Amino acid sequence: MSERETVLVVEDEPQIRRFVRVALEENDFRVLEAATGRDALALAARDPPALVLLDLGLPDRDGQEVIRELRLWSQAPIVILSARSSEAEKVAALDAGADDYLTKPFGIAELLARVRAVARRGANAPDTGAAVVEFGDVRIDHLRHVVKRGGVPVHLTPLEYRMLALFVGSGGRILTHRHMLRALWGPDNVESQPYLRVYVGNLRRKLEADPARPRHILTETGLGYRFVR
Repeated sequence: MSERETVLVVEDEPQIRRFVRVALEENDFRVLEAATGRDALALAARDPPALVLLDLGLPDRDGQEVIRELRLWSQAPIVILSARSSEAEKVAALDAGADDYLTKPFGIAELLARVRAVARRGANAPDTGAAVVEFGDVRIDHLRHVVKRGGVPVHLTPLEYRMLALFVGSGGRILTHRHMLRALWGPDNVESQPYLRVYVGNLRRKLEADPARPRHILTETGLGYRFVR
């Protein structure tokens, strides 16, 4: 993220908002502030941010509703800042369209690291319309449906190929178990996580140099998976 990029901080607690604003401004970000979901959506429409930091516990509406409304017209990365630490809350926010989740209380160093990581993933996100995608020693030719690793063709089943396309088109966002199951097997199979683990394992064996220590198809414990180029 370049200097003076705009970050929208959506938080109803003034002290936390000030704490985050000072840290961001000291690191050359321009900051917009909103204390309600309504104000956040209005600000984002009027002055589109490069990134949104969003609390889930807003006074006028739940943060997940704000995520869904933003995602109707904005692809700006969204990092959740919330005291809600349950796995279910995290999964729900990620399913709604958030990119990352930071649990309160948090330190400035961790906050800035998350902001930089999300910004970097967005900047390095592959062009999902590209005919050829490369990562590591893997080359995917979407026109011919050919995958090679180190120049050698790799046989993928149709479902493995669809899963790989889902990964490379994700822009580094966490793909929750539910999202992947729905995308690959349909809405009636969102609880079939064992199938998901099997196919992810197959992809790792075929594409990762060390499947036991993957560099590209990473596990986000309790949440899902993340693809890193």
